[in-house]
Amino acid sequence: MQNTPTDARPRYRERLAPSLRLLVTVALAGPMVSLIFVPVGSTVALIVGAAVSALLVAGCIAATPVISVDGSTLRAGRAHIDVRFLGEPVALTGDDARQARGPGLPARGWHLIRGGIDGLVVVPNTDQGDPVQAWTISSRTPDRLAAAIRAAR
Repeated sequence: MQNTPTDARPRYRERLAPSLRLLVTVALAGPMVSLIFVPVGSTVALIVGAAVSALLVAGCIAATPVISVDGSTLRAGRAHIDVRFLGEPVALTGDDARQARGPGLPARGWHLIRGGIDGLVVVPNTDQGDPVQAWTISSRTPDRLAAAIRAAR
């Protein structure tokens, strides 16, 4: 009997990293911190300011959620669900996504929504034992995420 190798590579993976504008804003804390250390010495102030900026930017990127579809599991941040419990995903952009993020947002749903990311995927939850009605997930490429969920089902 032959064992067929399983494909362990994720079908889809996306990090919802913050925008460049937000990263620049966070990095501006470094020069402010460096002003505190000017009395100690200008070299120390520059080193501390650069280190603070680098740490804040790295921390901001590291803390962002990851969306992935690997095997038969959809992961959105810390949450995960088997794709057999998911219905047909709907990829939304523009006004449809804005409507789904606002008045159309299900009250009993799992939401992973990030500002500055226009795309959105809404996936109904078909598990009768789960109180969550739908998953609403921000994505820069909602069509690819929806296709990955369909392929995993």
